Amino acid sequence: MRDYRSYSSFLARAARLMVGLPDYDLYVLHRRIHHPNEPFMTREEFFRERQESRYGGHGKMNRCC
Repeated sequence: MRDYRSYSSFLARAARLMVGLPDYDLYVLHRRIHHPNEPFMTREEFFRERQESRYGGHGKMNRCC
């Protein structure tokens, strides 16, 4: 049962990354390990920042097509 959960979790993460959805839990884990004394963004702030980074802010697209 444990192998099934880890495999399904891996597939869910891979699917999210393929469609461009960043992984908040992985971000938090990274911040706690590598930057333990610094604050990290809330889930809402994280997704807003990732969307602005990908699509540009203020109605501008940040890509060629």
